[in-house]
Amino acid sequence: MGKPIHPIAKVTAISGFNGDVRLKPLSRYFDEYIGGVGLTIGSNPENSKSVSIQFVTGQGKRRRFKFHGINTQKTAEDIVGKTVYVETSNDANINMISKNLIDYKVVNELGDFIGNLIDVMWLPNNDAYIINNGEKEFLIPIIPEVIKCLDHKEQKIIIKMMDGLLD
Repeated sequence: MGKPIHPIAKVTAISGFNGDVRLKPLSRYFDEYIGGVGLTIGSNPENSKSVSIQFVTGQGKRRRFKFHGINTQKTAEDIVGKTVYVETSNDANINMISKNLIDYKVVNELGDFIGNLIDVMWLPNNDAYIINNGEKEFLIPIIPEVIKCLDHKEQKIIIKMMDGLLD
């Protein structure tokens, strides 16, 4: 299995005449990865081409991004609607909130079935898994004290049970 690839932004609009674009973050780890290496842009990870950020101007939601090689309004228009992907290491934190984990089985350290992962929520203090066992839904915080292991081969998440976790 190759390195994980995650969508981190969507190109939403051009900004100016020199190829600058606006990006909508798709991950809470957007700022951590957007200026780094391993970026690609395209409709999907398989058809994406390697890119790098030349510079960023502005602050917050008003930031404009300039990619190397995107120098005109026309070339910027060609990438509007495309997704920016990042290739990460297997132990990167972004893997803990990947939508690729949906449908993984969630079990405790003894192997008892808790439920299936149906969604990942971004919350201000910590992210959470939404687990459904057919009868009830649970929110499990994505913190090292609770999430013990992601087993991609078996497609399961192993958690440590704590008082009140499933109440």
